[in-house]
Amino acid sequence: MKQEMRTVKYNAELKVEAYHFQGIMQKFPNHFHEYYVIGYIEQGQRFLSCKNKEYTIEPGDLLLFNPRDNHACEQIDGRTLDYRCINIQPEIMSKAVLDITGKEYLPYFTPQVIFHSEWVPVLRDLHQMLMEEERDFRKEESFFFLLEQLIEDYTEQAVPAENTGQSAEVKAVGEFLEKHYMDNISLADLCNLTGLSKYYLLRSFTKQKGISPYSYLETIRIDKAKKMLEQGMKPIDVAIQTGFTDQSHFSNFFKKFIGLTPKQYMNIFKDAQS
Repeated sequence: MKQEMRTVKYNAELKVEAYHFQGIMQKFPNHFHEYYVIGYIEQGQRFLSCKNKEYTIEPGDLLLFNPRDNHACEQIDGRTLDYRCINIQPEIMSKAVLDITGKEYLPYFTPQVIFHSEWVPVLRDLHQMLMEEERDFRKEESFFFLLEQLIEDYTEQAVPAENTGQSAEVKAVGEFLEKHYMDNISLADLCNLTGLSKYYLLRSFTKQKGISPYSYLETIRIDKAKKMLEQGMKPIDVAIQTGFTDQSHFSNFFKKFIGLTPKQYMNIFKDAQS
């Protein structure tokens, strides 16, 4: 079996992350990110669930995840995965869109999977430049060209309002979890907030958000933790400030969602600043 490798680079010029996972078997649970993900399968197959749709993805397939697109994936038939992606924060995306279109907005990609995409070779070249830390403007040219084509081919005008189709109770629960993510929250707390029974709350939230309340809370905590680690905060302090019971619990959850340990993730930004 191929040796597992996980490499991540942060490019300070474009302000994007580039991930390269090789030979991994890890199952990623249902979660979302606060940023855009543009990626592709390089080797292997993967079962993907995204926004209540199911896919079998393989080499040459392009993935386009908007912020908060919930998704989960796992290997098929014990095959390992080679995967590359770039992660783009919303504020970086909106500035790029302004340069490309003359309008500042957040695009909304549809669909999330493009099978055997013609744009994978362009993404592969850009990703390689990011991993090799090329300093000339060729990578910026490639970055803007790729975004222009993806926006033109696969987007609606802008991100739809997040509360579309959501009940007041589900919206209130989401806002409560985002505000109190560092606290010890019980299901009873959420029921008291909404007046709903436990089962009805769980069913309604999961149906409307596409992710369970606890998975939603986990994802919020991990996103907050990433921002703290990017600023150089020690993992043990991050664990305390994001509501995890101890550093070991935090490290296990972080790797389950991100594919790296908190220390590995923190070092990306140390290396970029040195």
